[in-house]
Order: sequence, then C-alpha cells, then structure tokens
Amino acid sequence: MGSSRRILGTLGLLSCLVVSVSPASGAPSPKELPRVPFTERYQAVLHGGLVRASNSAIGCRRQESPQAASCAEVGRGAAGVNGDFEMFYNEVDADPDTYNSTRADLRIPQGAKVSYARLYWGGNLRVGEQKPPEDNGRVLVAEPGGAYKEVLADTVMGHRTDAGSDAYQASADVTPMVREGGAGVWTVSQLNVAMGHSEVGAWGGWTLVVAYEHPREPLRRISLWDGFEALEARGGDGVVRVDGLAAPPGSAGKVGLVGYDGDRGVLGDSLTVTSDSGRRVTIADAENPFNDVMNSTITEFGDHPFARQPEHINNLGYDADVFDLSPALSGGARSLNFGFKGESQGHFLGVLFVQTDARR
Repeated sequence: MGSSRRILGTLGLLSCLVVSVSPASGAPSPKELPRVPFTERYQAVLHGGLVRASNSAIGCRRQESPQAASCAEVGRGAAGVNGDFEMFYNEVDADPDTYNSTRADLRIPQGAKVSYARLYWGGNLRVGEQKPPEDNGRVLVAEPGGAYKEVLADTVMGHRTDAGSDAYQASADVTPMVREGGAGVWTVSQLNVAMGHSEVGAWGGWTLVVAYEHPREPLRRISLWDGFEALEARGGDGVVRVDGLAAPPGSAGKVGLVGYDGDRGVLGDSLTVTSDSGRRVTIADAENPFNDVMNSTITEFGDHPFARQPEHINNLGYDADVFDLSPALSGGARSLNFGFKGESQGHFLGVLFVQTDARR
C-alpha cells in the first residue's frame, strides 16, 4: 500500500484447453458484494489433514521510490511496500496467449484421497491500468503435466473500490480437478490483476486449499472458512470463531491465512487465538513477527515448504501463511476465537483454515 491510501471498510509448457469446471460455461457471474462475512465453507473429522499451494501473480519490475530497496533485494526478502515499485505480471509459461502465470507444488501425501479442494484468487484491479471487474470470476488452471482448463467462480465474490484501489477475491470448488490431477506442480494463469505503479500499489495471487484422507494419519478436525473483510488499524478485532473442536490437551494443530495488501515492514497487524478455557496466544513465527503477520510471505511454520515459480520471499501484497496452532491447544479446546488486527495502512482478509487433533 502507498503511505497515504484511504483504508477500506472496518474490518512454454502448456497449451490452452478451455473446459469449464463450475459453474457451466455461459452461466451468469456470481454476485459481488463489498463485504463478505466469514462463514464456514467446509468441515470434516477424518484421518488426514489440509495442504495448500500458493503463489503471487504480480511482482516488482523497478523502483519508483528513491528510498526503496531494489527489486532483487525485495525478492530475497527485504522490507518494501508495493506502492514504492512499478509492478508487472509474473509469467512462467511459454504460452503467448496468457498475460500472467505462476506455479506452485501441491504436496498431497502418497496414498491419500482428496476429500475437498477449493481455489481462491484475487487482487487489485486499479493501479497504472484498470482491469475490468467482469473478468474477476475466471482463471485458467493446469494440473501437473496438463493443459489449461477454465475455472469459473461459483460463489459470492468480494469486490470493493475506493479512491485508490479496486480489490476483490473469488473462489471455486475444484475437487474433481484436484482428485484427477493429484500432487505436483499446479499452474494458474489469467488471474485478473492490474500492473503499473500507484500510491496504493499492485497485488494479487492464488491459493489452492485441499483436504485429504489418509488411513495412517491421526484423526483430525479440519475447517475451511472464507469471506472478504477489510481490516484497518485501530478498528478493533475481526473475529472468526471455530466451534466443535474436541481437541484433547496437548493436541497438535495449524492455522492458515490468505490476506491481500499486507506490507512487509509496516507494523500493527496481528493474529491472536483464544480458547474456550480463556487461554490467549499470539500467533507468530520466524518469518512472520507478532506485529507484522501479514508481511507478504508464503510460508509454513516459518519455513518455505514447497517449490514455487517464481519464488519471491517478499510477495509485495500477497500472504498465504500456515502457523503452528499447538500452543493454543495445550490445555485442549472445544472452540477457538481467531482475532485479527489491521496494520497501520490496512489489509484484506480472505481465507482461514484450521486443522486440529480430534479426540478418539
């Protein structure tokens, strides 16, 4: 984000085979709303767990602020905000008909069965150019070794504009596609995101969240929530409550987040978890400090667990992180409240997913 933006709200490889996933081709686009409250999308108790693949659709091309680090330094993890750079599409395929494409490795355990899969994508439509919102609900997706297929959003999309930005998130159930494609490198292209330079800056990316079953893994409760909320500094907590956990004392668990327009080095954003026992824990790790959780990283437990192309450390406005939830479960939990605070320049929250051990 640029330093003076007005905060929104209170809270060569692949050919193109166009195949609609859901809804049917030609169907009207899903409704768009400026705010989509968080609701539970999917939940299950099973032997298995959750995995995800993610990447950012747009990156740094050159500095626009004399005080900014170089694009190379930012890519390696230096602090930097997207409003200080001219941004351009990330493009990794050899298809001349796509204007952005990125890849990430989806690590589904061998022998696992995919229970549910959902693809999320979003970004800023107004930077040096204005992208048409009519294209928000469509991306191209290629399974490992496969051709592009058209994926259309199948649910209410978040879409909100102000004087400086035009932000959205869309999603689609891609369970049959992921069951067929399985583990490996997935490619997402034609994500609707604007390039160029503005005070607010460019951002955008995608995350594929997959629930799987495996008979050799512990019994776990998994829950996937989504919405579209704009969080501002000093605006109070945004809260998502997850019930029905039945997590015994000493349980292991993890929580994943997808956020938009969080800036590395701009402080104030945080995540806390409070169990029904009253135990409150601040969530952070080596790559995501307690007061800069939405810092444009794609990490798991403070590490980089899967290959991506490109593989920037600072993704300049796109976060898809997974954190260790075990400290919040040390005394067991029937429910958890996840509390979010916005950074000093604000950010958007799009996805929350939770995995905890379940009582046998």
